[in-house]
Amino acid sequence: MSIPVWVLLGFAGWTLLILFATVGVYRWSRILTGRATVREWRADEEQGGGWYRRAMRAHMNCVENLPVYAAIVVAIMATGLQSAFLDTLALVILATRIVHSLWHIVLEQTEVVASIRFALYFLQIFAMLAMGIYVAVHA
Repeated sequence: MSIPVWVLLGFAGWTLLILFATVGVYRWSRILTGRATVREWRADEEQGGGWYRRAMRAHMNCVENLPVYAAIVVAIMATGLQSAFLDTLALVILATRIVHSLWHIVLEQTEVVASIRFALYFLQIFAMLAMGIYVAVHA
């Protein structure tokens, strides 16, 4: 398997890990200890503490960006392209995605923290755009 495909699997795994290790643990710990019921969890209501809401948002960031990266990987596979450039950008995407998520969940969102989080997100988007352009030009 190519590096972009491995990164796609890593990205998907990271998305699931955030769901289960943060949102899932928080919700199920409350359900199993009788502090909440399954039906109380609603997507249209603000619930939980700050870190929980940030974990929800970090998970949604992954969900929103995973299909975009997956489409790029499909294009890479369809064209048969392989290059160190694409491999490097794929690894940058996964690394910045992981740091971005952790930064979002763990830290209170001050102006500085949010600015660094945005820079990490921008790097991911820039890398995806660069990959897409590379595929379009070299296909």
